[in-house]
Amino acid sequence: MGLDGLVNAYTITALDGVAHGLLLFVIAAGLTLIVGVAGVFSMAHGTLYLAGAYLAWHLADGGFTGLTLALAAAVAVGALGGAGLAAAVRPLTDRPLDQVLATLGVAYIAADQFSTVFGAEPRSVDPPQAVAGSVSLGAFQYPVYRLGFIAVAAVLAVALFWLVERSRTGAVVRAVVADAGMAAAIGLRTGIVRTGVLVGGGVLAVTAGVLGAPVIGPAPGADTTILVYSLIVCVVGGLGSIRGALLAALGVGQTLTLGVALAPGAAAFVLAAAMLAALTLRQRTTLPGRPA
Repeated sequence: MGLDGLVNAYTITALDGVAHGLLLFVIAAGLTLIVGVAGVFSMAHGTLYLAGAYLAWHLADGGFTGLTLALAAAVAVGALGGAGLAAAVRPLTDRPLDQVLATLGVAYIAADQFSTVFGAEPRSVDPPQAVAGSVSLGAFQYPVYRLGFIAVAAVLAVALFWLVERSRTGAVVRAVVADAGMAAAIGLRTGIVRTGVLVGGGVLAVTAGVLGAPVIGPAPGADTTILVYSLIVCVVGGLGSIRGALLAALGVGQTLTLGVALAPGAAAFVLAAAMLAALTLRQRTTLPGRPA
């Protein structure tokens, strides 16, 4: 069977699902570590993505120079955002509802400021001209930038997996996820670990906004959409799990693209059912006296 036989409208839609899923993974990987390691229930994570998307729009110049500047600015903005969040929620340790309310307030204020500065209409972000064209996949044309984004996001996924699952730094992070009290008892500086995770999560979210702006562009409400899907990924994949976040993000990406194409009315039900199943199974396997 030739390429024309393998590539059809559903194949292209599934490829879009991979792109959306990897984008959600880069965003949600930071959030799942923030909640799982730092214990911070941040409702401002989508705001960081939106900040990156607006950076990409503002600094876009049709070449790689603008993209490079936007990525450099994303690292600075993400680090400042993560550090600021760590300082803001430090007095709210072990008060998750207060954390939610505080970060939700930050998100609302930031959304209002974005609309004031950049306007209330959606913005489109063009990729650098060198990767702005399309490539033939069978009888279909597919954006070169989106293929490039899939490759870059896949590299980021591998790097994150290695960092968390194979490196010494990752071992410390996983120790704090497993038992923060025991980690502190053996001398690990859990406070620094939590702050580092907040900073890293912020950098990931803003960087995802820069890279993902041509896929999901800056617009009022985009931060809320990104936050909701990121929370779904965290719930289904498990807090603190990079592998779970990747699998969940790819599943959500396919549900939002291929699932909508095949069964438009069932996509929202599938996401809700996946969250319910994940929460139910996780509760049954963690609560004492319940069967695994």
